[in-house]
Amino acid sequence: MKKLLLSTALSAALAGAAFAQSTSTPSSTDASPAAKSESAKMESSDKTNFVAAQKSDQWLASRFKGTDVLGSDNQKVGDVSDILFDKTGKIEAFVISVGGFLGVGSKEVALAPNSFDVVPGQNGSADKLKLAATQDELKNAQTFARYEPPRPTATTGSGSSTGGGMRPSTTPPAGK
Repeated sequence: MKKLLLSTALSAALAGAAFAQSTSTPSSTDASPAAKSESAKMESSDKTNFVAAQKSDQWLASRFKGTDVLGSDNQKVGDVSDILFDKTGKIEAFVISVGGFLGVGSKEVALAPNSFDVVPGQNGSADKLKLAATQDELKNAQTFARYEPPRPTATTGSGSSTGGGMRPSTTPPAGK
């Protein structure tokens, strides 16, 4: 139940984008110019879904980042360093920083939201996330690889220069 609640609460914060993409409008090919204009007005207003306030069962990413993660032995094994979500706003994974000391020597692993249970904070402290894994299992898990876009490759054509600027010509101008 807690896993479902956590997934639902975190997904709700990003659900506005997903709802906006699922709206349908009348076909513009068979509508009159006036209907097309009205349809365009409706489409633009339908895509704006304001959320007035955060609910008690919702978390903000800014607050969620840094949340302690407990292992199966209830000892801290790391903390949330980032959240991975797709274009529709669906949360794919929580990126957890594990091992190391004060960030030195740590590594990141990513786990699906349903891997976690929410543990209420004690005496007013922040809620924590709990995994059914040990710190050793997390240290031995595959390191999360952040996406890096491909770098442009250097071209080897007549228009490229390796000097970073224009070079003076060694041939005299034509006609002189």
